[in-house]
Amino acid sequence: MKPFLTAACAMLVASAATAGNECTAGKTLVDDVLTIATGNPAYYPWVMDDSPESKQGFEAAVAYAIAGEMGFADDAVAWVRTSFDEAIQPGAKNFDFNMQQYSITAEREEMVDFSLPYYTSAMAILTTQGVVDAVGAPTLVGLKGLVWGGAAGTTGATMIADVIAPAKDVLLYNDNTDVTAAIQAGQIDAALFDLPTALYLSAVVVENGALLGQFPADRSENPDQFGLLMEDGNPLKECVDAAIEALTSSGRLAEIEAEWLQSATGVPVIQ
Repeated sequence: MKPFLTAACAMLVASAATAGNECTAGKTLVDDVLTIATGNPAYYPWVMDDSPESKQGFEAAVAYAIAGEMGFADDAVAWVRTSFDEAIQPGAKNFDFNMQQYSITAEREEMVDFSLPYYTSAMAILTTQGVVDAVGAPTLVGLKGLVWGGAAGTTGATMIADVIAPAKDVLLYNDNTDVTAAIQAGQIDAALFDLPTALYLSAVVVENGALLGQFPADRSENPDQFGLLMEDGNPLKECVDAAIEALTSSGRLAEIEAEWLQSATGVPVIQ
């Protein structure tokens, strides 16, 4: 698409209620319909009750916000389901874009296209409910007294040393499986993982697992960034990126994140 059309598309997206579809015309899988994919099933807090049509949950809410910026009414949004691995393979897609917490990586971009980031992952403290009860409201001073562990060479282990600077040396393990086992065995009190991973581990892997708090994404050196996954060369990418830019500039993306990834999960933010 020519550069002057890019600017025009951005202006149209800014007033999606009147003319946004001029940017997307002829570019969607089905004319006048935006087809969005999610997981099968889709999980909390990304989609509530496995029902993206409800607009409840972080990614469900973001999807409808993006659709609105692109000029699509709620009833012009259609949902399909895919597995995570299936969608990331090269080739034709049965969706316009897919939201399943896809981290944007150079390797994946060789097979598919990604939008601009719609979420930059915070780092969260994985521990047990007993530690949460003992610590109370998390502060940097209080965190220093915990026994910390992490997988050697990971972002989490580096951030523990640099940001928390605990009183005792960080115990290093071969991989995240060993780290969660150490928490379970009481060898360490806590570890740092990106928020989506920490939510999963606390719910499924660590018995009586809990999250003590989360650090803002800008406290991490190389945080994961999630993008909408699209077929390689999808002409809709330009319109999607303009919508995300508009939602970021207006503060709407930050509002949705605060609602679903802070308030709904109950994980306090440590400043």
